[in-house]
Amino acid sequence: MGLLGRAKSELAYLRGALRTLNRVKPIKATPNRTMCERMEEIANRHPDRIALVSDRETFTYGEYNGRANRYARFARAEGIVKGETVALLMPNRPEYLAIWMGVARSGGATALLNTSQTGQALAHSIALVGPKIAIIAAELLDAWKSALPFLENPPKLFMHGITEMQAPRADEAVMSFSSDALLASEKVTLTLDDKCLFIYTSGTTGLPKAANINHYRVSAMALGFSSVMEVGEGDRLYDCLPMYHSNGGILATLGVLVQGGSVFIREKFSVREFWPDIVKHGCTLFFYIGELCRYLVNAPESPLDRTHRIRLVCGNGLRPDIWRAFSERFGIRHIREFYGATEGNIALFNFDSRPGAVGRIPKWAEKRFVVKVVRFDVENERPLRDASGYCVPCGPGEVGEIIGEIIDDPMAPANRFEGYADKKADEAKILRNVFKEGDAWFRSGDLVTRDTEGYFYFVDRIGDTFRWKGENVATSEVAETINTHQGVAACAVYGVSLPGQDGKAGMAAILPSEETALDLDTLADHLARNLPHHARPVFLRIRREMDMTGTFKLRKIELVREGIEPPSTAEAIHWLDQASGRYRELDHATRAAIMEGRLRL
Repeated sequence: MGLLGRAKSELAYLRGALRTLNRVKPIKATPNRTMCERMEEIANRHPDRIALVSDRETFTYGEYNGRANRYARFARAEGIVKGETVALLMPNRPEYLAIWMGVARSGGATALLNTSQTGQALAHSIALVGPKIAIIAAELLDAWKSALPFLENPPKLFMHGITEMQAPRADEAVMSFSSDALLASEKVTLTLDDKCLFIYTSGTTGLPKAANINHYRVSAMALGFSSVMEVGEGDRLYDCLPMYHSNGGILATLGVLVQGGSVFIREKFSVREFWPDIVKHGCTLFFYIGELCRYLVNAPESPLDRTHRIRLVCGNGLRPDIWRAFSERFGIRHIREFYGATEGNIALFNFDSRPGAVGRIPKWAEKRFVVKVVRFDVENERPLRDASGYCVPCGPGEVGEIIGEIIDDPMAPANRFEGYADKKADEAKILRNVFKEGDAWFRSGDLVTRDTEGYFYFVDRIGDTFRWKGENVATSEVAETINTHQGVAACAVYGVSLPGQDGKAGMAAILPSEETALDLDTLADHLARNLPHHARPVFLRIRREMDMTGTFKLRKIELVREGIEPPSTAEAIHWLDQASGRYRELDHATRAAIMEGRLRL
């Protein structure tokens, strides 16, 4: 980067950091002013302004606020008191925000259940938080029923919408309550430290955990991202991300509403409807996550690619291999990639749209943002310690785990770690005695690198990186290389354990493109040109469809468990023949030789 480029970058970070800090810093000065009060104030100023739009329903600020008041009174009538929980299982819609905001005004906390869960997994999520009542959308009744056999003490059920089930309906019950502002006698004194939501981790590597989200964090998320996105009253954000996660449910919604803008809410992401929706509704912003942008880049070109009004996009997971293609094709220059976990105390922002970077901490800001990258032992999945027993900071370009110091200081609430509903899960996320006796740091579970200018680059999730032939293999690097090959729509990369082998053999589950045929010979050549020998997948599994989370993350749990012996023979597996450098179909005899340790790879 030249001198002018550095100057522009420093200016972008200085402006962005100061703007965001100035918006977030005052929150703690008024410990009883939560988003419940802030949204009421905005509604009183702009009662007739459009707040939330969808194909199902539209709320003005006044209607949204009034609806939340109805739910607050409904929750009180059902005996919800401060600290108790309401479970919510509902697809994206404006009513979703009104429900949990109303529960918050009653003093309760809402558990935002994952709408893709069923059976034992859904029951696990419910049992973690012990809700007093549950509000279930009519279209998700079957999911609820599938969880009931695994619940010892199911909460009182309220349906939302018409079903054949004989249960009271929340949408009918709330209409008997007033939408007027809560009276002093109805209000609950809330502080920023009180619980507001439970948001679940995605569960890509195991059962989800319910993260405690207090009122401070909700306010900081909303106000902080309103600054990151530079939201104005005339902005409208397109939100197609699941509202049971923080990105779709808080950052993309309250981050706009807190500044008087509006949000178009779509129930689910659709490649075909994405740009038509954005153009039709005059959206100026959208929030992305995971592989959403890759789907858009891989879609056929359209006249709408450049006729939209999008001025800025914000999110995380825009991979380096498609960053420039996405920006150039859709004419979007301002990409605000960020890094952070819902429950964590690390927040990084890429204010100057540096391709591939998840954020930056310049030298002059290092004391303000206490974040470190420490050397990591991939084989044993733990940070390395020196002879004194302390962790070792990484130098520029070194791969390590990113961690954030936990500071239990009322004046620094952003540095706290609020933990999970299940307190036994907290300790696994805390690293102790890191650089001195008695200190504590939040473990991100992510491997990153940091360059000499302070830019951070995501490498892999811990547990995804594996060792093969004495070398570390970053699954994200391999996946990005595979994804750039024509004929590949998506892929998941992981390591599989095999008898008599050194480490884990790389395996890639590939979903072929519908547009271009997948040629394994040209893929082998592509991998040989772009990856070191140890990183090339030993096995390829050609899939008919990919199992995704609601936030567009590929689920690998079953793939890893099945390894090279999937239960279905419908999906072909190929192995890398070292002699020819070509992928050959894995027949029964070769599979047996590998599993019996007779064939070394």
